[in-house]
Amino acid sequence: MAALLALPAALPVSGWAQPEALAVTEHQAETATISNGLAEANHAGYTGSGFVNYDNETGAYVEFTVTAATAGPATLTFRYANGTTADRPMDIAVNGAVAAGGVAFAGTGAWSTWGTRAATVTLAAGANRVRATATTAHGGPNLDKVTVDTGAVAVGRPADVNGQLRVCGVKLCNQYGKPVQLRGMSTHGIQWYSQCVKTASLDALASDWGADVLRISMYVQEGGYETDPRRFTDMVHGYIEEATRRGMYALVDWHQLTPGDPNANISLARTFFTEVASRHRAKTNIIYDIANEPNGVSWAGIKSYAEQMIPVIRAQDPDGVVFVGTHGWGSLGISDGRTEQDILDNPINATNFMYTFHFYAASHQDEYFNALQRAASRIPIFVTEFGTQTYTGDGANDFAYSQKYLDFLAANKIGWTNWNFSDDFRSGAVFKQGTCAGNTFTGTGPLKPAGIWVRDRMRTPDNFPTS
Repeated sequence: MAALLALPAALPVSGWAQPEALAVTEHQAETATISNGLAEANHAGYTGSGFVNYDNETGAYVEFTVTAATAGPATLTFRYANGTTADRPMDIAVNGAVAAGGVAFAGTGAWSTWGTRAATVTLAAGANRVRATATTAHGGPNLDKVTVDTGAVAVGRPADVNGQLRVCGVKLCNQYGKPVQLRGMSTHGIQWYSQCVKTASLDALASDWGADVLRISMYVQEGGYETDPRRFTDMVHGYIEEATRRGMYALVDWHQLTPGDPNANISLARTFFTEVASRHRAKTNIIYDIANEPNGVSWAGIKSYAEQMIPVIRAQDPDGVVFVGTHGWGSLGISDGRTEQDILDNPINATNFMYTFHFYAASHQDEYFNALQRAASRIPIFVTEFGTQTYTGDGANDFAYSQKYLDFLAANKIGWTNWNFSDDFRSGAVFKQGTCAGNTFTGTGPLKPAGIWVRDRMRTPDNFPTS
């Protein structure tokens, strides 16, 4: 469905500017106030002079004294080890009030293997008591330290407000259990258009466009991942960090297209998602899309793939939301002469996941729209790719039918990402050709008509309920 014709693979890979210095302090657990636990040093890899081994009981805690220059939001990043397979959740309280409840501290594989888990809280000006309290009889993990970043969080940024997402019923819900709609952009294939995904363009996407989510489109074939797994995995890691710095969600797109059966790439997918989920498990802004546009494969084949891949991610990131592409190039089966009934009759046996739908408004009209309407009340759906043009990502824009889709998506709080954030020659690329060679991405000047249209619809205020 997307414009995925062969393109030169020799385009340059952009570098990242160094981020500005942030207000960051570190506090060692072994020097904090400990209740029902011991400072120990019998497992390698800790920082400072040791770590805290929580007693195996509910209510054990470590309390840090944290000073903030001014009142406001902060990111607390806990470094920990959990050598068991059981989650050891903790409540994070600030000055006696729980600020982040039930934060997961999943197994890290060994007591000498250290991971991180982050939580966003609000600190008062001056001294603050930050307490991490075990909420189960397993106690807490071994806690090494907490890093406090008072400069990395801006009030109102999408990932900061909504926190860890989860699927509730047929909706995508935020940390408060409220349905939310995320709106954002998809990169073009990063093997071709990485020069369009850089500091200036992402600053514009987050601040000028008001995007909630960045879809990182990593092709498996077509000169992508399979040609250099290390390079492309590292590129994805970098883009995740850039989205995180700007308070956006990072949607990691395993962009299999040819072959259309995702089972053909399942070994590669296991390797890729194991590393990505392990590296970023402590973040609350990661979404995993394990199959972009399955085609030439039955729904049963996609279901089998999903039920093998979802546990791969869950083993590393128990809380992460997973997306699964539908048959017929993400059309709920319509482009294959099927319907959403295939899915309804044989749903994926998993939780905390969503099915994806793609449309190109000039090509996919009543039959596709009606299928989306029918399915949206029965299964959780996210539109990970759409365009205002034909399914090739080219041709004239049909803004009227595009608006019909977007009105329905807004009314039903179904999230979307638009194809695509590049200066490709096609009408579906939002920037005029040559834009990505420079550093001017704000306003409407650099944009094609489709870019102006989708930017306008992204700039309307988000509705992220918190109570």
